[in-house]
Amino acid sequence: MASFNIIPLNELVLQFEKLPGIGKKTAQRLALNILEQPPERAEKFAEALINARRKIRFCSVCQGLTDMEVCSVCSDVNRDKSVICVVAEPKDVIAFEKIREFNGTYHVLHGVISPMDNISPNDLRIKELMTRLSDGSVKEIIMATNPTVEGEATASYISRLVKPMGIKVTRLAYGVPVGSDLEYADEFTLARALQGRNEI
Repeated sequence: MASFNIIPLNELVLQFEKLPGIGKKTAQRLALNILEQPPERAEKFAEALINARRKIRFCSVCQGLTDMEVCSVCSDVNRDKSVICVVAEPKDVIAFEKIREFNGTYHVLHGVISPMDNISPNDLRIKELMTRLSDGSVKEIIMATNPTVEGEATASYISRLVKPMGIKVTRLAYGVPVGSDLEYADEFTLARALQGRNEI
């Protein structure tokens, strides 16, 4: 008995499977959904994918995602250029922009220091950050890397480079999530909540 094998479908499933968080069943469901669409809709999807890959690049200033030489945040004259929020990934910029509370600029490192994954400071966009700081216009750096061992190590490393320049280095406050009970918070979270407390 011949096996059920449709090579183009298998290839489409395989490509979806390579995306983070997509397992075999979800990849198969997505591939079949694409095939159920009218041809023009599938072509628009493919065209959007190709356009995004060809046109989106890194901003020459902050290293974030843009379709121009300089992104909309860096080119906005109303942004406070004296404050830079340093994040690990472009998705972190999107998260901050959604809350509409930050009026400074960003710098994207494209990762964190991780000896286990062979990622050293030289693999990150730290050199570009230091170039931005050299003109003396920046007054504060906000380290907004995740509160993991790697995120903390990266924040500490950059802080040691920046502090001798006379620039204030701050860290995001981490603590107890709104609506949760203290008894369920781990020791690290409670400790960070105490350290990051604010006057009321």
